[in-house]
Amino acid sequence: MQAGLIDTVGTDHCPFDVEQKLLGKDDFTQIPNGIPGIEDRVNLMYTFGVKRGTLDIHRFVDALSTRPAKIFGLFPRKGTIAPGSDADLVIYDTEYRGTISAATQHTANDYNGFEGFPIEGRPAVVTVRGKVQVRDGQFVGEPGRGRMLRREPQYGAGEPAQETDAHAG
Repeated sequence: MQAGLIDTVGTDHCPFDVEQKLLGKDDFTQIPNGIPGIEDRVNLMYTFGVKRGTLDIHRFVDALSTRPAKIFGLFPRKGTIAPGSDADLVIYDTEYRGTISAATQHTANDYNGFEGFPIEGRPAVVTVRGKVQVRDGQFVGEPGRGRMLRREPQYGAGEPAQETDAHAG
């Protein structure tokens, strides 16, 4: 990550509950793949990367915001703080201390694959298009504020493919 060999970190976030996972109790190939994880991704990256000194804070922001926006063709609308961008911002509380638990997660699921992991930091305030939607770990915004964004295919690390003239000499 720190060397830039990995562009970004995501999660498949497949929140199958324990009962659904038991579909594979007699045949592991029938176990639904994946675990819930989207809620914990940023906090785990901060705790075990930035706080442990193995990931620079700038690379953390780049890998979790700027590069995904570029890869998915949403930059500069997303992934940067600049005039004309959407003002989707996270104010991160580096002093927060907590423990990941299914009992306190917001994902509607009966287990958490990171149960008991300590975290050091979490988003204190999250804005979507300039309006506060999350404060101190709780949703306080208006439902439906999110928007589906159409995008153009991108190539490489967010750069569009070069047009070529197949008939050029």
